[in-house]
Amino acid sequence: MTEPAMSQPRVMDAVDVLVIGEALIDVVRSPGGDAEHVGGSPANVALGLGRLGVDVSLLTCIGRDARGTAIAEHLADSGVDVLERSYSDAATSTAIATLAADGSASYQFDVTWRLSSAVLPVHPRIVHTGSIAAFLAPGAVAVREHLASVGADEITFDPNVRPALIGSREQALPVFEQTARLASVVKLSDEDAEWLYPGAGPAEVLERILALGPRLAAITLGGAGSMLAAGDFAVEVPVTAVDVVDTIGAGDTYMASLIDSILAEGTDGLTRDAVERIGRRASRAAAVTVSRAGADLPTRAEIG
Repeated sequence: MTEPAMSQPRVMDAVDVLVIGEALIDVVRSPGGDAEHVGGSPANVALGLGRLGVDVSLLTCIGRDARGTAIAEHLADSGVDVLERSYSDAATSTAIATLAADGSASYQFDVTWRLSSAVLPVHPRIVHTGSIAAFLAPGAVAVREHLASVGADEITFDPNVRPALIGSREQALPVFEQTARLASVVKLSDEDAEWLYPGAGPAEVLERILALGPRLAAITLGGAGSMLAAGDFAVEVPVTAVDVVDTIGAGDTYMASLIDSILAEGTDGLTRDAVERIGRRASRAAAVTVSRAGADLPTRAEIG
């Protein structure tokens, strides 16, 4: 009698980092006409990792349209693999900024965020998520399912809060903390920290985050540098001096550098010296980005 054929185990592609989150088109409308740029914090982090030479894939939600193609090509130019599962029949998301003659801006968002919770075809060492993707239904639920099931060595999270899209603080804080509990690394800006924990200083916010379970937490403080905490200590890292052109993409650059450092060092048993070294490298990376226009993230050769 012939033995029944046995199903073969599913082969998954090993990657250094899987980023899960939104990619969209930023449309700037001004009296001089429209300009379109690829945006979305997770997409920028993926791009930054690609420019550092990291093997990185992106799971997002983009349309099979001209804007979706522009996003995929822009990311591919920096070595990012946009997973086929990222494509949908919905139109690619946009964030439209309309500039008045006096320079003031009004904003309109058209964001679709849906993901399948089916098993992913990649096995990453690190999985990263953040921003709209971690908060906006219905995709945010699938994001947390992937974080819990993908089997990565490390999970990193940057809330990059967008109040216009994610609702009130009372709605968003439990979601933030639920996601942070799954993470080994959490990075946020001083604006994020103030919105999530009003009145709390950076050291207190970091302490609250570490109490949720992450092993490393960081807050960027604009011109005041950044603060990082692990275990029972915190370190302050000064900003890297540079002539600032604009700050677009600075936080995403810092996050990409953090992830790259964690690939090399991990988060288990981090020493004060290691945390300071990680923070200073992230500061150098962000300084490169703010020294030039737009979210033009650095290569490894530019930050060492």
